Amino acid sequence: MNPSSAKPGEAVTVSAPDATCNPRYGSNAQVRIVFTDAMGVEVLNTTAPMTDKGGFAFTAEVPTPTAVGEVAVYAAPEGVDWCDDTGKNNRAGPGEDELEMASCAKPMKPLTITK
Repeated sequence: MNPSSAKPGEAVTVSAPDATCNPRYGSNAQVRIVFTDAMGVEVLNTTAPMTDKGGFAFTAEVPTPTAVGEVAVYAAPEGVDWCDDTGKNNRAGPGEDELEMASCAKPMKPLTITK
């Protein structure tokens, strides 16, 4: 998140580097990005292009009705059914090895909104 604090109307960039595990999201991969403000209101919910390896950079203005305080910023691959914050690709097809335990915690980063 850059910057880590902003005022409504200012631009912030949410980004992630390519994964090292070659997740193969495809040439039309998308990332879902959601901002939920300090009052629990979802003020932004959109998708943006993502690379085959999961990298992306998305810049948006903080919506003007965003409450002052901490915004939870969520970003995750769109349309992918897997839970993983271990750094390993746990999508498996029939006949493959057993899956490792993985966390399904929603990946979020904070953004502080000031006046």
